[in-house]
Amino acid sequence: MTGATIWLTGLPSAGKTTIACELADLLRADGRRVEVLDGDEIREFLSAGLGFGREDRHTNVQRIGFVAELLASNGVHVLVPVIAPYADSREAVRKRHQREGTPYIEVHVATPVEVCSVRDVKGLYAKQAAGEISGLTGVDDPYEEPASPDLRIESQNQTVRESATAVRALLAERGLL
Repeated sequence: MTGATIWLTGLPSAGKTTIACELADLLRADGRRVEVLDGDEIREFLSAGLGFGREDRHTNVQRIGFVAELLASNGVHVLVPVIAPYADSREAVRKRHQREGTPYIEVHVATPVEVCSVRDVKGLYAKQAAGEISGLTGVDDPYEEPASPDLRIESQNQTVRESATAVRALLAERGLL
């Protein structure tokens, strides 16, 4: 069975993890092996000790990309809802997959920062506005939007199910189901 890495990139509170969990349910219902590599869990267990500067963010993304490729090359659909703010870091992950012959799909969850700040799932936007934190991606730290993702989702304009179904449809179109 063919695996693939599906990387969902976007701002904090864009809906990446919510969409990934819904997609995981759809794929499991199809009988697929699925793993979700959530950014917060990876930071706690695989990348503990890394900060949020550019170099540490790059290292974190490369570690996640390595694990994702390893799983995907063994028939798992790997869903990666991780910000990955820098285009060069995401491109390095894509190239690793290409070298190994492992399918890779980039999904940009293109939710505007104004919508994300209202959702504010973890309270990060409120903390940043109050001066309690700095370096918030898309506010006072860069987020380089993908120039040509495989799929762009505007989560504010559709339901979670519709978003997950759009990703599933792309996988089917690419022969990855």
